[in-house]
Amino acid sequence: MTLEWEQVVVDAADPAALGRWWAEALGWVVVGDLPDEFEIRPEKDRLPGLVFVPVPESKTVKNRLHLDFRPDDREAEVARLLALGARHADVGQGEQPWVTLADPEDNEFCVLGPRRG
Repeated sequence: MTLEWEQVVVDAADPAALGRWWAEALGWVVVGDLPDEFEIRPEKDRLPGLVFVPVPESKTVKNRLHLDFRPDDREAEVARLLALGARHADVGQGEQPWVTLADPEDNEFCVLGPRRG
């Protein structure tokens, strides 16, 4: 059996707005804009993607799954993401060598430091 990672599905109050935010944050392209799902990918034909779907309830607790990103310059990337509308998030991580942020709908993600050599 062969499995291909197609996408990560993200519940959202406003799928299009959150999907557009992530597309800008990641530099990805929109490949689907339907009322019941908004999809972005790194490139039109490149997987995996992120699909944002509408849900009636709001987020109430820390995500059990989150994304980690490793930029070339963590401080510059954190500043850019904050300017786009992210915010610092405290999920009980304490002092760590990464920065925990949340997107406009409070989904946590981490911006990592340089890879240890």
